[in-house]
Amino acid sequence: MTSRLIVAFSTALLGSSLLLTAQVREFRPVTEATLRNPAPGDWLHWRRTDNAWGYSPLDQINKQNVQQLQLAWSWSMDDTGAQEAAPLVYDGVMYLPNPRGVIQALDAATGDLIWEYRPGATPAPAPSGGGGGEQTVIPRLSQRPANTGGDTGRGIQKSLAIFDDKIFATTNEAHIVALNARTGAVVWDVTTADEKLGYEYTAGPIVVRGKVIAGISGCGRYKDDVCFISGHDAATGKELWRTSTIARPGEPGGDSWGDLPLTFRAGSDAWITGSYDAATNLVYWGTAQAKPWARAVRGTDGDALYTNSTLALDPDTGEMKWFYQHLPGESHDMDEVFENVLVDVDGRKSLFKMGKLGLLWQLDRETGAFIRATDIGYQNLVDVDQKTGKVTYRAGMIPQIGVELDWCPSTAGFKSWRAMAFSPQTNAMYLPLSLSCEKGTFGPTERRVGGGGTGPVRRRNYKHPASGGNLGEFQALDIKTGKTLWRHRTPSPINTAALTTAGGVVFAGDWDRHVYAYDAGSGKILWQTRLPTSAQGFPLTYLARGKQYVAIPAGIGGGSWSTLLAPELAPEIRRPNSGNSLLVFALPAGSNGTRSTQ
Repeated sequence: MTSRLIVAFSTALLGSSLLLTAQVREFRPVTEATLRNPAPGDWLHWRRTDNAWGYSPLDQINKQNVQQLQLAWSWSMDDTGAQEAAPLVYDGVMYLPNPRGVIQALDAATGDLIWEYRPGATPAPAPSGGGGGEQTVIPRLSQRPANTGGDTGRGIQKSLAIFDDKIFATTNEAHIVALNARTGAVVWDVTTADEKLGYEYTAGPIVVRGKVIAGISGCGRYKDDVCFISGHDAATGKELWRTSTIARPGEPGGDSWGDLPLTFRAGSDAWITGSYDAATNLVYWGTAQAKPWARAVRGTDGDALYTNSTLALDPDTGEMKWFYQHLPGESHDMDEVFENVLVDVDGRKSLFKMGKLGLLWQLDRETGAFIRATDIGYQNLVDVDQKTGKVTYRAGMIPQIGVELDWCPSTAGFKSWRAMAFSPQTNAMYLPLSLSCEKGTFGPTERRVGGGGTGPVRRRNYKHPASGGNLGEFQALDIKTGKTLWRHRTPSPINTAALTTAGGVVFAGDWDRHVYAYDAGSGKILWQTRLPTSAQGFPLTYLARGKQYVAIPAGIGGGSWSTLLAPELAPEIRRPNSGNSLLVFALPAGSNGTRSTQ
């Protein structure tokens, strides 16, 4: 592959920064067909493909040679805020989301900067956040804000989308932004909600049939509105449809909140990116728990639709074709919002999902019918009827205000935003896990406009009794039998998404800075290395100039797995509290291996 870079320099003084203009040469617009069937060497979605497998068909790097991996290049990312990056790669160019809305285009073979987009004016905004997307393309040595040292809950930007000649991003100020993929220039910028009410985005959009689809977060505060998923014209940003993720009074499902007015129906954030199935023409999106977390605090005993559900939406209209509520009336902060992995099993179009409880749900993705729930065996809250899917809380496990309750998992969950991955070679799902429990006491909250939130909880975390003194586990689970094929436990939480490859290798990393390459079939560790700080984010693999690379993000923040559990329950493990970066590995020149072509 020839270089696609051309750099044109212009020098201008703007504040304290030097302006650099660069562009991607010979950029080929991404078509609908390309999105639905990416080239083997590209990574065009947050999990590479519509089905969210997190799987690459590349096999230059394989079980026979993975132990030869060495650092090819690295990149320092913005250090103000949590790093949970899921980069994209197209035609040898990497598009990298940073904290606080910064987006960079890099030569994926060398790590050289092509362009950088930074929201707001130059110099960069203070840690409280910037404006809504004024174009600024600046060099990487420009002024940057100081590190805040942790995950503030604002500033996270997990993923991007690509279509036609644009990169699409969501912002912490409740904007959706389209950038010129060649230059980083802003094409359009639309506001979907009022950030003053708490609304924000933390996960990027997907693009389906010319529509940019995104789910919003920041839905805990009491107000006269609720969370939603919306579809926008990819060319202009114009909103085409909006679907509420909470059933409103008088609408289907509205009575599941009892007599609570709309103002006090909170939660159901859509804070993880969705999946798409072209065969059914359905977009699948998850929703989070109701807020406040405990039923007794929020004042409803009903199911509280459409919280903790999988929603199947028509991408053209936003119409809800079906929904499945995994945990009706959830009461412990057990999110079921995470990735929807689409796999056909014995000819049946299925959707797999795992939430904080460690239940692997299998649904019929055409109808939403329950097929199976596999319990990995660590939770103590619920029982699931394997014929109907009905969830029943065990005796004494529904919280009461002011009464301590002991449950597993802790509110951090066994499974969180670190996405699982599927391998068609082994028919296994690979699960990044954290094994902790909690003794918690929920307190009351005042029901008033502007209040609400999660509701106060006093918590004492501890390691799961069955963990062998560890916090982390990486598990391979057979999706047909529900049997654990192998597991690898670590003193600190597994802190990245999983990555599977056609080379028979699975990658994941932990909070204690390790990255592991496992034999997908046996679980044997074939290679490992150490990063500057915690392995964190979404590993990927791709081709650039005919060579396969594996990119592993490292970073700070990342939610309670990283900022609370590990420091509290494994204080002997120390890691730097700065160092958001990307480490990219490859085989040395001349190494043997099956060669994939793009």
